[in-house]
Amino acid sequence: MDLNTLKPAIGSTKKRKRIGRGTGSGHGKTATKGHKGQKARSGGSIKAGFEGGQMPLQRRLPKRGFTPIERIEYSVVNLKQLDAFEAGSIVNLETLIAKGLVNRSNLNVKILGNGDIAKSLTVSATRFSLSAKDKIIAAGGTIEEIS
Repeated sequence: MDLNTLKPAIGSTKKRKRIGRGTGSGHGKTATKGHKGQKARSGGSIKAGFEGGQMPLQRRLPKRGFTPIERIEYSVVNLKQLDAFEAGSIVNLETLIAKGLVNRSNLNVKILGNGDIAKSLTVSATRFSLSAKDKIIAAGGTIEEIS
């Protein structure tokens, strides 16, 4: 094998289309742009979303909703999910992530009062619903709100 015999693999290279280089090239005369029209002119590009003067789709559709800039999203945990913990254990963000009840991406946790709890747990979370507070305290547990 010599350097002068090396060739690229078949199909790995493409020949560049040289437009506007005479009729013999196969891409001469109109240079693959067709006849007349906006796209055939120099500088004749149409911006994305332009519909020829018709009202564009993004302006025809109604504006919906509002997303506040300082919105705080919470990962929700129900009381019935806290049955996975043993009595007397501490429930915090790390233990909730370890049990797979909370996603690591959201650090704000809210405990909701859906379901019942019979174990006494020490629960620390960002927020609690009133019914969740009452049920945890009634079961002999304690609450710690993290700010």
